[in-house]
Amino acid sequence: MKKTKILIVDDSPFQITMLEDILNENGFDVVGQAQSLEEVIEKVNELHPDLVTMDITIPGTDGFECTKEIHKIDKNIKVVVVSSMMDEELIKKAKKQHMCGYIQKPVDPEELTLLINRIMADEELYMELEKVYSKIFKEAVLDIFNRLTKTVPEFTDESNVDKAMKSEGVSVIMGIIGKYSGRMILDISLETAEKLAAVLLRRQPKSEEEALNVMSEIANMFSGSACSMINKKNKLFGLRVAPPTTLHGESINILKAKLEDTYSANVKTQFGELSINVGFNRGEGEWMSII
Repeated sequence: MKKTKILIVDDSPFQITMLEDILNENGFDVVGQAQSLEEVIEKVNELHPDLVTMDITIPGTDGFECTKEIHKIDKNIKVVVVSSMMDEELIKKAKKQHMCGYIQKPVDPEELTLLINRIMADEELYMELEKVYSKIFKEAVLDIFNRLTKTVPEFTDESNVDKAMKSEGVSVIMGIIGKYSGRMILDISLETAEKLAAVLLRRQPKSEEEALNVMSEIANMFSGSACSMINKKNKLFGLRVAPPTTLHGESINILKAKLEDTYSANVKTQFGELSINVGFNRGEGEWMSII
């Protein structure tokens, strides 16, 4: 794999030296430096970097104007803000300028390295996710069931076809964010949900809402455990789960998610059947301002 070519843009010779040392020590190829808008334009045209680290404060201009000029030359060049300032307004502006990330000075070498590697990750990383995610989500479901109920469910009707779903009554949707975006859906009938909740609570649920809350937490454990296992295989994924959204009723239809990769299965348990559906997209997921 070729080294990432990096141009450092900063008005401080000290910061340039610090960044150059960090980047070189971590396997990147620092091809040059610039301290003004004119130098940025000249160096980008001359050196064709893959990525630019960009200070916000540049004499006579700023990092946002420099980024505009960089993207006029080559819109594929990645720009990462490296600045002593960080606030919500600056982060919003950086996103609008199509910058790829934001690191605050003083720079932590591990954070900067991880952020750049994550930004520059290519098709090989997504192919790695394709190979492991279905097996890992299945493993997570089996493990959580075994730990919570001392039972081993059976997986049937496993499929990699993206299709619309008709809910059995309760659907918990877990968003997944990180290098790639995705989601997991746990679907179950209310009757099965109440039976499973009774086992976990060691009493009958006091209300339908309590049973639904238990299902939300089970879905959270399934997806959280799976994402942790995937991240353990390769920390560049940086996957995390968003808070669950729980839908329930007699006529819930879940449309195709139009995901590039999906895995679905029915899960037979001693308490009734449930189903899971997991999927991911190649496109960039979360905009990572902080690792």
